[in-house]
Amino acid sequence: MQDTTIPENEFRRYTQHDLDALIAKHESFIKGRRGGARACLKFADLSGLSFVGRDLSQADFTGCNFSRCNFSGGTFSGTCFFSCDLRGADLTNAVLNRADFRGAHLAGANLSGANLDSADMREGKIMERGEFGTLINKLLPNFPKGKPDHAVFTGAKMADTTMNSVKAISADFADADLSGVVLNKANLSGANFDGANLTKADLSGSDLTRANLSNTILTGIILRNTELQDSIIENAVKDEAMGKLLQRGEQTLIEMLSVHKRWIATGGKEGHQMDLSGFDLRDIKNLFEYPLTAVRAVKATFLGLHLEKANIQSAILDYSDFRDCTLARADFRGTSLKGAQLTRADLTGVNFGPIKFDTPEGHGVRMQRANLSGASLKFCNLRDCDLRDSILMGIDLSNTNLTGCDLRRADLTGANLSGSNLEDALTQGAIIR
Repeated sequence: MQDTTIPENEFRRYTQHDLDALIAKHESFIKGRRGGARACLKFADLSGLSFVGRDLSQADFTGCNFSRCNFSGGTFSGTCFFSCDLRGADLTNAVLNRADFRGAHLAGANLSGANLDSADMREGKIMERGEFGTLINKLLPNFPKGKPDHAVFTGAKMADTTMNSVKAISADFADADLSGVVLNKANLSGANFDGANLTKADLSGSDLTRANLSNTILTGIILRNTELQDSIIENAVKDEAMGKLLQRGEQTLIEMLSVHKRWIATGGKEGHQMDLSGFDLRDIKNLFEYPLTAVRAVKATFLGLHLEKANIQSAILDYSDFRDCTLARADFRGTSLKGAQLTRADLTGVNFGPIKFDTPEGHGVRMQRANLSGASLKFCNLRDCDLRDSILMGIDLSNTNLTGCDLRRADLTGANLSGSNLEDALTQGAIIR
């Protein structure tokens, strides 16, 4: 294995054949194979080429022209894109954690569903000696006219990303995970953050004039000296409670569960159903430890909670907020989640299948299907989920990972599946219109 620098040929035009040979050597380098070479290509023109699904982690592409390139589904962990031209590039669903984007130009780039955890997008410049020996900015090749002049970060995972002094005028961050992001002194005027998670984000000194912050999560956000003139902040989740709090109610959760268990055990003859409708449950960090079978929680706030392996069968959770929740391998059999918000939630291996009950007459069984009609599951991970026989009419599954899902006999009439990955999914008998 060797770590060699490929000689620079300033703004040399590379073909797809040249690039494929370069990638093959780099992937051998990553795997420790003989003959591998780390990709270190500077100030080259690779515009319009394809990197789809390839692994170029730790490569160095300082100053390269990647305009209109397709990086979708690729892995670029720790890759250096310092001062690169990425205008109009397709980076959808790419893994870009710890990548160096300092000084990169991303106008019109699409990072929908990309993972940019700990990526560095601060201001950065490459200088060169001018005609009279003075330092001047090094220019990249001209980008064709008529392309969008704003970056698209819709649904991107950008948690803990550093973007100090970034210029993102009119950029689209809708439904992006920007929790813990550092955006000091950034120009975000006219940017769209609709539905984005800005928990504990630091936007000190940034320009957010005319920005759209509707439906955002703003808990713990730092807005010191931030310009918010003419910005729109409607239906945003803030530090204040979004509904009733259990500690202020007449009963504790334990007391409510005790009565609820008696109600289940006696078939409704004693006790009564636990009703958490309208409650803000964000402060109950150990909620996953409690059995929530047959609970009623309409328009409740579960936002950001860890509910891994939780038992929530046959519950009524319509129009509740589960955005950014960890729900991996939870049991939602027979549960109603009509109109619920689950954007960005981790739903890996969740059971949304039907649940069966004996009929009152004892002559058979009744099948109760999970109902997610009209729910929003944008940018969710639904890998290996059981969605057999579920009602998914009008559901938003755009840009969702459905790899290995069991969708047999599910009703997806009117569902939005744009940008979703259905690889190895079982769809026999499913209604997909």
